[in-house]
Amino acid sequence: MAFETIRYDIADDVATITLNRPDVLNSFNSAMHSELRAALKSASGKDGARALIISGEGRGFCAGQDLSDRDPDGGQVDFAESLDKNYNRLVRTLRSIEMPVICAVNGVAAGAGANLALCADFVIAARSADFVQAFIRIGLVPDCGGSYFLPRLVGRARAAALAMLGDKLPAETAAEWGLIWKCVEDDQVMDEALGLAARLAKQPTKALSLIRRALDASIDNTLDAQLDLERDLQVIATKTDDFSEGVKAFIEKRPAEFKGH
Repeated sequence: MAFETIRYDIADDVATITLNRPDVLNSFNSAMHSELRAALKSASGKDGARALIISGEGRGFCAGQDLSDRDPDGGQVDFAESLDKNYNRLVRTLRSIEMPVICAVNGVAAGAGANLALCADFVIAARSADFVQAFIRIGLVPDCGGSYFLPRLVGRARAAALAMLGDKLPAETAAEWGLIWKCVEDDQVMDEALGLAARLAKQPTKALSLIRRALDASIDNTLDAQLDLERDLQVIATKTDDFSEGVKAFIEKRPAEFKGH
């Protein structure tokens, strides 16, 4: 598939998706959603990627929804259908895809763009980047998982301030608050992301996805429920080739060579 709104590359088991509408700060339109879904399908299917990087072209990561792609007064947009088909589908895919996801936030991340980043397992942001829950500025509520991720990452008080005030949150503060994993100098963002992706691509891929499942569930589970989940996920992990290789490598006192199987 030829892409116009994104770039898609695969090398050394790492898939890289670059949002590529820099003239509008990589804001989402219908075509971008469609192409992003196709790229994610390729990465997790025929291309067999073992780590994924999402970044943006130009000076922004993603400014959220392209409002010129909407007609709020014309009655031509079914917002519920649009959310279910596009943003909700995207969030569910990123949280269930069986490889680690890294967002390399190279510039402003606003609205759904900010919450797209929060879907990732790791967020590496440029020092000049800002995170903005811009929904309130046009009379909307956070979507793309924002109302789920924000309070879990930074607590309700800070989540309420971010969502209700719509102020810019500098990347450095976002890292201090635990909203993101790391803030680095602007010219180091992709190097950091590529280095992390290369490391993750050599790890036992199935186990990484199972760890995500365990961590996501732990927020709402009781201790007993979480212990049961750990048991069930461990059973799955022990049936993988990577587990067999890990045990063999440990006994033979050598580095494991995981294949992601």
